[in-house]
Amino acid sequence: MTEIETQLLVVGGGLGGVSAALAAARRGVSVVLTEPTDWLGGVLTTQGVPPDEHVWIEQFGCTATYREFRGAIRSYYRRHYPLTEAARRTVAFNPGSAKVSDLCHEPRVSLAVIEALIAPHRASGRIRVLMEHEPVSVTNTDPDTLESITLRNRRTGDLTTVGATWFVDATETGDLLPLAGVEYVTGAESRDVTGEPHAPELPAPLNMQPISVCFALDHVEGEDFTIARPDSYEYFLTSSATDSPGGRLSLTTPHPKTLAPSHHTFFPNPVEDHTLIRPDYADQRVGRMDRNLWTFRRIAAAQNFLPDAYESDITLVNWPQVDYWDGPVFDVPAEQVEFHLKRARELSLSLLYWLQTAAPRPDGGSGWPGLRLRGDVLGDSPDGLAKAPYIRESRRIVAEHTIVEQEISLEVRGNRGAVQHRDSVGVGMYRIDLHPSTGGDSYIDIGCCPFELPLGALIPVRVTNLLAGAKNIGTTHITNGAYRMPLVEWNIGEVDGHLIGFCAARDVTPSQVRADDKLLDEFQAELDAAGVERRWPKIVGY
Repeated sequence: MTEIETQLLVVGGGLGGVSAALAAARRGVSVVLTEPTDWLGGVLTTQGVPPDEHVWIEQFGCTATYREFRGAIRSYYRRHYPLTEAARRTVAFNPGSAKVSDLCHEPRVSLAVIEALIAPHRASGRIRVLMEHEPVSVTNTDPDTLESITLRNRRTGDLTTVGATWFVDATETGDLLPLAGVEYVTGAESRDVTGEPHAPELPAPLNMQPISVCFALDHVEGEDFTIARPDSYEYFLTSSATDSPGGRLSLTTPHPKTLAPSHHTFFPNPVEDHTLIRPDYADQRVGRMDRNLWTFRRIAAAQNFLPDAYESDITLVNWPQVDYWDGPVFDVPAEQVEFHLKRARELSLSLLYWLQTAAPRPDGGSGWPGLRLRGDVLGDSPDGLAKAPYIRESRRIVAEHTIVEQEISLEVRGNRGAVQHRDSVGVGMYRIDLHPSTGGDSYIDIGCCPFELPLGALIPVRVTNLLAGAKNIGTTHITNGAYRMPLVEWNIGEVDGHLIGFCAARDVTPSQVRADDKLLDEFQAELDAAGVERRWPKIVGY
């Protein structure tokens, strides 16, 4: 057993965990940061998902450090990639020239930027990183205060116990909460509890958003990269899709708003001018889905690079067809978790096999055998898919403040805008976006007002030295659909790091900071100075 002492232990190396560690280290706090895989970065790296953002992201609506992170991604391309002169001169350069984001890019670039941000703090000893470690137990003689966490090395089985004064749970599924006995909720709360118009009448703790195992593809005409037929292919080929007559392996999916069948197109390496393909957030708000899936989440548009630099575009498959809603992957028996994680990967491989062999082509043929699984782009996992599943919904703390639909929904709030919070520590904007769930629900797609992040949503109701640092904050099943985006997760973690530094310097708790007007004003002033946007400008017409 190895024992380590530190001021702050951050468990989970996704965007929230990374930003928490960086903010705390910059304030002089010693940090141990742990990650269950061999890559930091979470949703943007191990899960392979390009960032979904809002229409104003190039001007405002995020923290200064998140904006610097985005800028560093573009700078990395300009320094290291053979860009065309036009791409190099484009200020808001979008490597994938994709339709879902202004910054669709390769996961390894996010990883490189994150490693560069962490590097000087590793060198100084301020941040120590334990890769491939997962929490297995928590020690707390006082039920309201955590003392240490024991982690297991996933490769060797060796145990390490980290004692700390402060803790951040930045895991993808809120893994510390059950270990530490922290009050939490899962799945859908009842309408009686939340008062939300779209909440169900009865609670459904195992009714959660689906996971998705993403993968990267390119296409080489005339070649045959057809994979072996997956064992579960027939099951997914014949099983029904929620509210869609096309089945799960199909180019037809439900329209997120109307649930009517929407017919996608699919055509690799389109010859159209890539500069004309831009994120169309207006289309997203009305749910238009008649787009070429190839360019939807494309992460490398070959036309952005010098001739022959790329044999093909590279696209990232995070489409409705790989949403795995057959069962939840936490708070169920271990054998069910293992089954669903394995079956989710088989769904993704089944979609790939269907695209290679049976997908309808515009020329009347079937299948694209030249589609090549680019496992190297996502870190070379054994099956060529992303290292980890994309997690949309986590365990969520019972918080000092739980954000409900009535605070952010455009349907409810209208031109009044979202509720403004006395304890605002950030901003975000995305629609309430719930995919077909493990409980059999179809899409819930609700417009939002630009919203704020209340400090109370990061603080558990009882435990004094633990903060939520990812999708495990005080949202509901409904509002998690808006707050789960990368820029909000980064904001959450960054505030955690600042708050711990603030509390450590004054020997106070997060709850005391939130409750005391003077302390809260001082803390918010420090966030303002650090470039954390806490209010939206006046915006109309969204």
